Amino acid sequence: MTTSTYSQLFSPVRLKGRELTNRAVLAPMTRVSGTAEGHATAAMRDYYRDFAAGGFATLITEGIYTDEAYSQGYLGQPGLANDAQRDSWRPVVEAVHDQGGVFIAQLMHGGAQTQGNRFRDDTAGPSAVAPKGEQLGFYGGQGPYRVPREMSEADIEAVIAGFVDAARRAREAGFDGVELHAANGYLLDQFLSTGFNRRRDRWGGSVEGRLALPRAVIRAVRDAVGEDFLVGIRLSQVKVTDPDYRWAGLDEADALLRGVAEEALDYVHLSDIEARAPAFEGTEQSLAALARERVGVPVIANGNLGDPAVAEAVLAAGEADLVAVGKLALANRDWPRRVREGLPLTAMDFAMLAPHANLANEAQWRERNGVSPNHTDTRETAAPA
Repeated sequence: MTTSTYSQLFSPVRLKGRELTNRAVLAPMTRVSGTAEGHATAAMRDYYRDFAAGGFATLITEGIYTDEAYSQGYLGQPGLANDAQRDSWRPVVEAVHDQGGVFIAQLMHGGAQTQGNRFRDDTAGPSAVAPKGEQLGFYGGQGPYRVPREMSEADIEAVIAGFVDAARRAREAGFDGVELHAANGYLLDQFLSTGFNRRRDRWGGSVEGRLALPRAVIRAVRDAVGEDFLVGIRLSQVKVTDPDYRWAGLDEADALLRGVAEEALDYVHLSDIEARAPAFEGTEQSLAALARERVGVPVIANGNLGDPAVAEAVLAAGEADLVAVGKLALANRDWPRRVREGLPLTAMDFAMLAPHANLANEAQWRERNGVSPNHTDTRETAAPA
């Protein structure tokens, strides 16, 4: 295969005045590889550098916690909650920029889905509703989730301030933008979701009420970072703890998508289990395709797009402007280069995430199996996993 086979994938695109050489985006993936103090490390620098060197024009970090209260979701998660954490990200950002990548910091508040937080022993969310299921062992959790404390007005104002301060620090660290994590059941998504949000005040109830916190965060962050800094948002229906959750049909989807699009966003990132699957009963359109008709800014699609033919089809059909690759990127940090040059792709082996989904375990897996992250190895197959 050559570049011409994937003409859409390797066509340039503009994102808030930035010229991207292709439409391949590194999807955000939790790696729980920061220090106990929430600092980015040399291993993280090399990890992100490899993706930029491997051809990803745009990289989105793992979720970064925003404050020294309730936002940290996992032990080992990096933060942008203080200046020392900010400074630890600077060499990571420089390494990505040296390879020509655009680098976006994903800002995240764990809320009710918190598994490990060095600042608090309890958890907080929109309502006193525990997430479904069990905590994720490969992120260091065990047992059922705790019932969170319902957030007060002061708690909610602190959440907004945390996102603002973290966004300012991201800009100071040299990032090109921030992505507000309102997907997968984390705090901003919890406020959007009836499964978590049972409030009857201005932060809940109607769709407009459930949109209030994400919209307030978007506005406050935009005011803090200015117009020349990228501000995007990630949305999904599915949750870490509830993969079957769906919005209540087209009317709610329309209200949620248009509701966030009314704010000063530069892109919307839609995540699903399968990016091309119908979003829910009553439509044949994918979540990304629904968004692209409604938001008026570039749309990133995410969800099992490691097969380049599928990624190309999403772009060619006009369902998205960019495609984010996760699992196949973990196995192939140079996924764009391999696709462009027609090289086979290494199949994803989930053993690289065991017993914990961190960089140390991945490195041990690669050493055991003789698999390099950035060049061809003997265990490759032409069929992507």
